[in-house]
Amino acid sequence: MLDFLNKAISKVFGTKSDRDLKDLNPIVPQVAAEYEKLQGLSHDELRAKTIEFKNQIRDYVSEFDTRIAELNLQAESEDLEVDDKDTLYKEVDELKKKRNEKIEEVLLQIMPQAFAVVKETAHRFTDNKTITVTATQLDRDLSIRKPNIRIEGDQATYDNSWLAAGVAINWDMVHYDVQLIGGAVLHQGKIAEMGTGEGKTLVATLPIYLNALAGCGVHIVTVNDYLAKRDSEWNGTIFEFLGLTVDCIDKHQPNSEARRKAYLADITYGTNNEFGFDYLRDNMAHSPEDIVQREHHFAIVDEVDSVLIDDARTPLIISGPTPKRDVQEFVALKPKVEMLMNAQKNYLNIAIADAKKKMSEGKTEEAGLPLLRCFRGLPKK
Repeated sequence: MLDFLNKAISKVFGTKSDRDLKDLNPIVPQVAAEYEKLQGLSHDELRAKTIEFKNQIRDYVSEFDTRIAELNLQAESEDLEVDDKDTLYKEVDELKKKRNEKIEEVLLQIMPQAFAVVKETAHRFTDNKTITVTATQLDRDLSIRKPNIRIEGDQATYDNSWLAAGVAINWDMVHYDVQLIGGAVLHQGKIAEMGTGEGKTLVATLPIYLNALAGCGVHIVTVNDYLAKRDSEWNGTIFEFLGLTVDCIDKHQPNSEARRKAYLADITYGTNNEFGFDYLRDNMAHSPEDIVQREHHFAIVDEVDSVLIDDARTPLIISGPTPKRDVQEFVALKPKVEMLMNAQKNYLNIAIADAKKKMSEGKTEEAGLPLLRCFRGLPKK
């Protein structure tokens, strides 16, 4: 009966997936319309879209930034009492929450444009062996360690082939409509299920770029260091071409200045274990200078079932290795605990019987001691 009712409801209202897809489908024509507008832009004009988006976001939250700066300045005054400072910092925390809500609003507004910029960039790297643009300081810094980026005078040339985890790749991927929908799903904080070979690495470039525009950092969490390093190098050139910085924490030693700098990048790749251990170490730090992570903003978890279910069964322990990690002490201690509880119960039964006997004999004062023992001997939760 229940199965029949569920089927009847689905026929009338559609399934949850059908309704979600209906809400997401408009993103495809919206991106297509913005994508057409980008065709006539030069490479420099395409790259300038990143600055345009950042300025739009900055203007959208400028009111909050100004107020937060004012409150922080007031809180630094030595004339304020501790309680007054605490009140100011609480107001700052509330303003930061509202600021994040405003960021989400503006990101939804620019999402079709941002997705279109990433798709057009992917298309240009697919169609051109080299792309020459006006060199920025980021281009010059990257050219020192990346052979696929060369500087000649005031121009920078990007090759469409580079190394990813030691393997040469040629960029030949352009986003399909279904991948645009997948990008919107990830931006909403939902799970996008994709099979091997369906381009989840390419899908992730869309929400990564969009959320990195806010300047608050984006974390990409993977299951092993090979994938973290490979994906940071595979997609890195696309992001760097658009003016964003990319790094991978697994390339740097814990508690090092290089790892701290990696967290300050616009886009930070890493494994779930390294992210987790850095979080624990930061919470044990003795001074702010020892902290490597900045405030958390947006993260995408690759292989989410492995990271949040399989690997989550083994908690992150920073205190040190145990000599016998597979030995369960519960099995050895349970009989001894049961023996202690039974002995306690037997003693209390004897004590309560003794109290009852003395009460029946009219010896109420003598009954007080066994009653007190029973009260104190009751199991405590």
